[in-house]
Amino acid sequence: MSNINRVFFRSPLFQRIYLRQPFSYKEKNYLQIHRFLAGNTKMPKTALIVLAEGAEEMEFVISADVLRRAGIKVTVAGLSDKPVKCSRDVVINPDTSLEKVKDEEFNVIVLPGGICGCEEMSKSDILGELLKKQEKEERFVAAICAAPTVLAAHSIGLGKTLTSYPGLKPKLDSLYKYIDDQKVIQDGKLITSRGPGTAFDFALKISEVLAGEEKTREVAKGLLLI
Repeated sequence: MSNINRVFFRSPLFQRIYLRQPFSYKEKNYLQIHRFLAGNTKMPKTALIVLAEGAEEMEFVISADVLRRAGIKVTVAGLSDKPVKCSRDVVINPDTSLEKVKDEEFNVIVLPGGICGCEEMSKSDILGELLKKQEKEERFVAAICAAPTVLAAHSIGLGKTLTSYPGLKPKLDSLYKYIDDQKVIQDGKLITSRGPGTAFDFALKISEVLAGEEKTREVAKGLLLI
């Protein structure tokens, strides 16, 4: 063959091999750009925050706000399609319902506290299955205040180290290694915290494990927390 620079390619339509000229300079540039983008574009981390009637609004709002500031894609799912009335009568419209996202994957599932909200989450079969799948596939689960009781109700993380709102210790210390002198506890893929006053610490810890220390510090600095 006179032109050794020619290259072969296969037509998927006819399964035959043809000859074509080498890639042009422009084609080579396009290929290099495509390869660069493919190697350097990262999919955003994702978080599902579950919202039930009677949820603690401070814990919900602070978690959603901090994670979004950290560049994490947050989906708020209610146990139903309707607006959610929280513990102090703040009404929040979820992005979607748990039923509609039950087959999706999230890097973390976040459970806000609030006694009434946690009672509702404890009774949710859909949430129970979602949490079990999350644990089985070794992705993060985060629960604050009364929400560790939801973990107990669905047998999530049994035997691990955690914390919660102080008054709920008797419901948890026989199933978990309970810590009551730290604001946030991480045991593997399980993150727990104590209440409204520790919500920033809780959200920043989730941000840290998903977005990294540098981004989390940037967020904390912008919030005047450091």
